[in-house]
Amino acid sequence: MLRLIGTVLLALTALQASPAQAQTYPNKPVLIIASLAAGTGLDTLVRVYADKLSQSLGQPTVVENRPGSAGLVAGEAIAKSAPDGYTLGVFTSAVMAIRPTLLKKMPFVPTADFAPLALYVKSPFVFIVDPKLPVQSVADFVRYAKERPGQLSYSSSGVGGAPHLTAELLKQKFALDLAHVPYRNSPQSIADVAAGHVQMAIAEAGASLPLIKDGKLRALAVTSLTRFSSIPEVPTLAEATGTADLEAVSWHILVVRNGTPDAISNRLHGEMKRIMGAPDVKQKIEAIGLIPHESPSIDGMRSYIKAENEKWGALVRSLGLEGSE
Repeated sequence: MLRLIGTVLLALTALQASPAQAQTYPNKPVLIIASLAAGTGLDTLVRVYADKLSQSLGQPTVVENRPGSAGLVAGEAIAKSAPDGYTLGVFTSAVMAIRPTLLKKMPFVPTADFAPLALYVKSPFVFIVDPKLPVQSVADFVRYAKERPGQLSYSSSGVGGAPHLTAELLKQKFALDLAHVPYRNSPQSIADVAAGHVQMAIAEAGASLPLIKDGKLRALAVTSLTRFSSIPEVPTLAEATGTADLEAVSWHILVVRNGTPDAISNRLHGEMKRIMGAPDVKQKIEAIGLIPHESPSIDGMRSYIKAENEKWGALVRSLGLEGSE
């Protein structure tokens, strides 16, 4: 009986503490853990909005980079943090939607351990080809590849990465027979398309744009649903194929430990929506090769993350890569 009374009292105390905690939030510095290294696009953008969050919250917002183990180091830190809104994390879609199926074991479950605050940017890929190929569009490439089954190849920055999986998604959609040539990094995989060693790739926009501008690569499409401001003449995959809602992008998301009081999550969501919608912030996003994205509601983000998990998880399983890392 005494144990039961103690449990009830603890529960009541927790219920009373949450509103009070939300009302005084924040009363100390807020930490944002970035899952990628300093100098990356993700890190650059986090530092832009961290300064603005500091101003609006009235407390310092400190950014700490914890790269390592493909985002797992940062993810574990968030999963072990207190659900009080003082430790936030920033991840890409790879951690949130691909690795849960790709890895044998993860030290956390993104959909269970994290609560989304803002899905504020999308990172498009570019469908690039060797400009010496006699193709000017995605339809041209599909016809060209179908006439040469098994003779063409594509490069990627590594097995299981978003560029690799996006290329495989297109292979399945258009029934193409293309050989995969994985590299250790994006620049190397892109350079070999320009050199004619492989015929195509789904490339990171930032790394491929200089070669596209110089005419050393030909861009046939961007993988986002909206055109990319740096190459506005290039159609989206949906436009190029006549397939509505065909999108394959990476994205950045700000999260907090699940169980954080709704009042705190809602405030942070509102602050981020206001900050990321400012014209100067949108310009900075586009300048580093990303696309501004108006964040859905918290429930909308949960639905989107679930759909992305299902899409990429099904593809990983179909390729026999489930639990391969």
